[in-house]
Amino acid sequence: MPLFSVNKEKLSLVKEQKFSLERDVQRLTEQNLQEVFGLSFVSSEFALNNLRIDTLAFDEETRSFVIIEFKRDRSFSVVDQGFAYLALMLNNKADFILEYNEKGPKRIKREDVDWSQSRVLFIANSFTAYQQEAINFKDLPIELWEAKRYDNSMVLYNQIKAAKTTESIKTISPSETVQRVSREVRSYSIDDHFKPSWEVSRELFDALRPRILELDSRINEKSNKFYIGYKIGFNNICGVNIQKSGLKIDLVRVEKKDLKDPDKKLINVPWKERGWAKTTTFYITSLEDLDYAMFLIRQAYEKFYK
Repeated sequence: MPLFSVNKEKLSLVKEQKFSLERDVQRLTEQNLQEVFGLSFVSSEFALNNLRIDTLAFDEETRSFVIIEFKRDRSFSVVDQGFAYLALMLNNKADFILEYNEKGPKRIKREDVDWSQSRVLFIANSFTAYQQEAINFKDLPIELWEAKRYDNSMVLYNQIKAAKTTESIKTISPSETVQRVSREVRSYSIDDHFKPSWEVSRELFDALRPRILELDSRINEKSNKFYIGYKIGFNNICGVNIQKSGLKIDLVRVEKKDLKDPDKKLINVPWKERGWAKTTTFYITSLEDLDYAMFLIRQAYEKFYK
């Protein structure tokens, strides 16, 4: 899609200026990992067992490693290379922990890492139709991102979204590497949070979900291992934890004192359970709770995005 600048209601096409070297986009991305992807930089050009990882990063929210690869040549297999890097990590966990502790922002132990939420990001100027089709699986821990530079000093990072599908990579690929990695690493969907008999929580979620998304067109829905997050950029407005007979809603970066709560439903989460951000929580157990739930969620949204 073309990009335009506007001057007194006159549109002018903004010309794309491609990155001349793979290293240029890598350097720019590494220096702005938090702003672009919400990740912490660990190291660059990490070599191990005859493979070299362009950029190693860490996701503080999911407590998992993220491998980033930059590509100029479009003739590579997304699935084969992505799973090769994940297999390298799973077979050499101690080396990744050592690399983090030597070059990362702080020290971690092996048990501090959730290896199941590891993922690979490929960044390129563009991807072929075949590469885009290759990520159309519900449980693929691989993302494709286009990085484009324009002549007005603008840079665009655009994720290539996979089509909605129920097909699993494990049922399609006979690759031993894919099968081995898939036993430990997975990408989580909304349906993964529900058990067949959880009809009450499913009804509540299906009623709440569109109301959250209607708050702002910028809100993205992201499912991980423990909850379904609703984000603008890389910051959660709230996280929805699915339970058997209801929903637990976490409002991130706020405490009880920050919000109006006449019905006294909010509970501050103890510091030892908060992880990387302060959080307050409340519960939804019936459809009658939805209006009040949105009253609280809207306050958290407006605090940061209005």
